[in-house]
Amino acid sequence: MRSIDYFDRGHDRDPTRSCIIDTATGLELTFAEVRELTFRIAAALQKNGFENQDLLGLYGPNDGMLLVVILAMWRANGKWIPVNTRNEIDANAAYLNYVRCKWMVYHSSKAEEVARLRSLCPGLTHFICLDRPCDTGGTATDPSLDQLLDGVSAADFTEVEIDAFGNLFDLVGIFPTGGTTGPSKGANVTNLGWGTMIETAADAMGGRTDQPVALVSAPITHAAGPIALSTLSLGATQVILPGFDAERVLRSIEQYRITHMYLPPTALYQLLASPEIGEHDYSSLRIFILVGSPCSPEKLRLAVETFGPCMCQSYGQVECPMIVAWFPPEDVAKFAYEAPEKLAACGKVTRSVKVALLDDDGNEVPRGEAGEICARGALVTHSYFEKPEATAEIRQFGWHHTGDVGKFDEDGYLYIVDRKKDMVVTGGFNVFTAEVEAAITELPQVREAAVFGIPHEKWGEQVHAVVVAEGISDTEIIAHAKARLGGVKAPKTVAFLDSIPRTAAGKMDKKKLRTPYWGENARMVN
Repeated sequence: MRSIDYFDRGHDRDPTRSCIIDTATGLELTFAEVRELTFRIAAALQKNGFENQDLLGLYGPNDGMLLVVILAMWRANGKWIPVNTRNEIDANAAYLNYVRCKWMVYHSSKAEEVARLRSLCPGLTHFICLDRPCDTGGTATDPSLDQLLDGVSAADFTEVEIDAFGNLFDLVGIFPTGGTTGPSKGANVTNLGWGTMIETAADAMGGRTDQPVALVSAPITHAAGPIALSTLSLGATQVILPGFDAERVLRSIEQYRITHMYLPPTALYQLLASPEIGEHDYSSLRIFILVGSPCSPEKLRLAVETFGPCMCQSYGQVECPMIVAWFPPEDVAKFAYEAPEKLAACGKVTRSVKVALLDDDGNEVPRGEAGEICARGALVTHSYFEKPEATAEIRQFGWHHTGDVGKFDEDGYLYIVDRKKDMVVTGGFNVFTAEVEAAITELPQVREAAVFGIPHEKWGEQVHAVVVAEGISDTEIIAHAKARLGGVKAPKTVAFLDSIPRTAAGKMDKKKLRTPYWGENARMVN
């Protein structure tokens, strides 16, 4: 099936059901109204030159109509180019030029940035402003979406040719990989891989309520878009916030009787630290999914106590999206009280993918030992856009290599112990930084921790921690980690920061944290 077919599946459950509630603009649309709009917008795009498998970027803050445009672009069989508003302009321009994006739909609040992108991206030739006509330096004013739709009906849409397999190998997008170790590569995501993700995620999250309502506070133009499509296939109303704000999220859960929501662990930590935590009714929650990075086991246990038996996790990456492993809320709630050590897991491998833990020679490691997480199956993306060497490198031994190091326990739960390149080698011993971070964040005074290696004359590297905390000393943190993990793995030094720097994708920017210790060396290991 195609991406748009999954939205249509949600529509067919109840066309009269509320589909989008935009809390900032007041926009409210039913599934029937959204479906009609996707046909009209797709027809308007075609009328203005949009061709089959054209690339379209979206740029702006959360807005209900941006979600509609994504669906309309897929209706026209286009390819989505996520453009992260948190990125530097030059980085976004480099990616847009790399994939040769032609179309952009943007919000007027980003007009100045779009004008700069326009000057840096000669191939970006079609601009539409979501909310009003806008001047971004072209030969004419960019039309608003309403102007584009003027005089266009759903009947004007021309359906692209669809084969009996639902165009499985057409692309739904070219998604940036994040670029934490260099410029982003573009992952070619097909209908086959995207549909596998949606069906696996919807199967995991569905069946818990007849009235699903999903809260969207993460960026629609980035990570929240895929999860929104998964819940739309279940017929879920999408309540859209302009962005993440801890207090507003807590109030919205009660106000809109939210059943499904997604956040990265860092946002969960902000919720738990909010002065309003515990002041609202969270009983409607059925699925509170954590995605993007490992969650502190202690913070996850506190979340179960706070939000109830709804907390769950999934593991994936752009190249095998979202749900390689799944830790359902029933298991998380059980282990929070019976076996809290298992909360360090990210779940069990889903039925849509095969996973093996491999050593550097491509051999599977014994159960209980750490190896690189490698995957096979329809969930794995097709390739990197115009990068055959990078594709071949990440597909050695007939597996997709995630770059993450993990281990299985005796019950089949998968634990992410580190990024392969984040491992600290100190005195000949391998130290997985995620394990140290988990131990440090057990302390209630610690909000976040980032662990990495810094130079040491004798050991090559020593374990160093950067923490966000109140009311605790470095010696107390070191002593706790030493008691939990032993002297080798415990940090030898601790630094305190008000906040940990993050990449545009919202992940801890360890490269930035390392730089004061290593300088600008490309090789930050000894």
